Amino acid sequence: MRKLILFTASALFCLSINAQKKQVSYEQAFANKPTNITKQVPQITKWIDDDNYVESRRESDGKTKMFSVNLKTGEAVPYEEKKESAKPKKDYEALISGSKNVTWSPDEKWVAYTKDNNLFIRNAESDKDIQLTTDGSETIKNGYASWVYMEEILGRGTRYRAFWWSPDSKKICYMRFDDSQVPTFPIYVIKDQRGFLENEHYPKPGDKNPEVKLGIVDIETQKTTWADFNEKDDQYFGAPVWTPTGQLWAIWMNRGQDNLKIYNVDLGNGTKTELYDEKQTTWIDLDRTNRIQFLPSHTGFIMRSDKSGWEHYYLYDMKGKLVNQVTNGDFTVGTIYKIDEKAKMIYHNARKENSARWDLYSTSFDGKKMNRLSFGEYSFAGMSISPNNKYFATAYSNVSTPTTVAIIDMKGKMVKEVGSVKGDEFANYELPKKELYRVKSADGLFDLPVTITYPINFDPTKKYPVLVSIYGGPNAGRIMDTWNSSATEIWWAQEGLIQVVFDNRSSGHFGKKGMNYIHRQLGKYEIEDYMQCGKWLKGKSFIDGSRLAITGGSFGGYMTCMALTYGADVFTHGVANASVTDWQFYDTHYTERYMDTPKENPDGYKTTSVMTYADKLKGMLRIVHGTSDDNVHMQNSLVFINKLQDLKKHFEFMLYPGERHGIGGNNRAKGEHNRTEAYSFYYQYLIKKPVPEQFWQPAQQQARPF
Repeated sequence: MRKLILFTASALFCLSINAQKKQVSYEQAFANKPTNITKQVPQITKWIDDDNYVESRRESDGKTKMFSVNLKTGEAVPYEEKKESAKPKKDYEALISGSKNVTWSPDEKWVAYTKDNNLFIRNAESDKDIQLTTDGSETIKNGYASWVYMEEILGRGTRYRAFWWSPDSKKICYMRFDDSQVPTFPIYVIKDQRGFLENEHYPKPGDKNPEVKLGIVDIETQKTTWADFNEKDDQYFGAPVWTPTGQLWAIWMNRGQDNLKIYNVDLGNGTKTELYDEKQTTWIDLDRTNRIQFLPSHTGFIMRSDKSGWEHYYLYDMKGKLVNQVTNGDFTVGTIYKIDEKAKMIYHNARKENSARWDLYSTSFDGKKMNRLSFGEYSFAGMSISPNNKYFATAYSNVSTPTTVAIIDMKGKMVKEVGSVKGDEFANYELPKKELYRVKSADGLFDLPVTITYPINFDPTKKYPVLVSIYGGPNAGRIMDTWNSSATEIWWAQEGLIQVVFDNRSSGHFGKKGMNYIHRQLGKYEIEDYMQCGKWLKGKSFIDGSRLAITGGSFGGYMTCMALTYGADVFTHGVANASVTDWQFYDTHYTERYMDTPKENPDGYKTTSVMTYADKLKGMLRIVHGTSDDNVHMQNSLVFINKLQDLKKHFEFMLYPGERHGIGGNNRAKGEHNRTEAYSFYYQYLIKKPVPEQFWQPAQQQARPF
């Protein structure tokens, strides 16, 4: 009897402790007030030698400081990077009116920039400008990218820059774009009394692409040598590669995007010599970063390719002759952290043990030895190898284990724990449980990853609403077996919302082999995989099948629209942001990579169009778009809305005047309004209770961090 009393008292004490735990407030979840549940983990920025490393720490005063730390004793002393004294650089971005993408030469004697679609250089000593091109116009762009190149090939981070200094600062390679035959798309901008139209040269599937020439300009003579390509050909160029020894390699691809070639271009006369030729039956990604890594001796390079159905490394000599395949198997490799040419070994990560985890491996050049260096059932990130390959620094976690930064030896043994993401208040808050599952696809070919974040005080005998957040685009999976938490996620868990993420067969978990299924039918297998996951969820006793919502933006908006039409028997509610609704409305390079042209694949375009299934809409769908979206044009949503109106379907629509693809990018208040409208949707249709008053208070009255 006494034992029973003690047990009951102990249980009541535990309940009392749990009841005393804090809950996230509105200000913490939505107005950036700190919770101190987590903190910034230390960063190992470099190794000095095998016994000493440099650590970046966030101090209590909020400042980040650097320390040299002895691995064995733990002694830490302030560290300052030794830098050669140099004259402060002038801010040419501000000094040269109208300049764009001011870029210093490697020897810091010149800056290059574009202005009015022409390429210029300025001597940093004399401040004298030299104009390298003269034919720049609205349609001719020298060193400044055409829209489709910026968005899909060179990347938004380039800010349209399309020129590259040689390592010796004596030459610049640049692209010349001719947009004169590329159709324009009008974007209405509300401004002043009448507003105006932006007419962007935006090629849609089947349209004429910009004509591109690859030029090499000599800084001394200011003369351009053109690489030996016919600009009239239907083709693409990736960002060129300057080799460590000063060779220029041009990356070429055909319009069909199933043939990739690399050429060495003669800097004197522009003639080209083929180094590499890859063909695939579906497509090849042109815009992949870190495709080529050179050996330290500059006698060869390692190429990354997914031509086998999985991303792997291949070793080549500098003339493009294959030496051997380095990695092989049904798994994906990622970043090469170090090449040890003396030991003929590379250190890299891969998703080999589990497609949702990154591990560190050492692999011999000949591919015969591949050893896992990390340990346990965790995912590892940010690896840094010590100079003599004795240790590596990393951050590791899984969905239930908070991130830890540690030093580990090459046998997978923990040497030192450097820090944890756990903040001072970590133990004082009620945090939701998160689990990773695998769901068999409807055709039985794939085990699809699903993560579930459960409500606080989850009761399996109750029925809960579900919010699924997705993106869904090719090789853009969102699920990894890593720990993450946010005050916003905790808020919705407190409100009784089950939060779910799905990944489909094209997400990257199943390599290029999985992605190849979507060729010429972009969206079909993806939504069917999501429907299968949705059905699996509905089979759980604690899921309210009448409140299964889905939301996403861009490709995720497309998936949401498909979920509420094609998948209307599974999903009941959706918020679709900036959605593609028919692939004929998106750009050439992205769309044709997967779909070919509408003329080549009319059935595929019809099968994957949201409009084809608009008559199936029966749940509540909210459609959201910015009127000035120059990426996924509002045309997509308007055509879909027009179809729904003709079908006499009920739906909701919210537009944001003047906003681009990311609502809130031009106007913070618009972004906050969009988020609050989405939150109101969750309360009305999923949680089914009034929206807390704080949500609609003016922003200036809400708590803000200093």
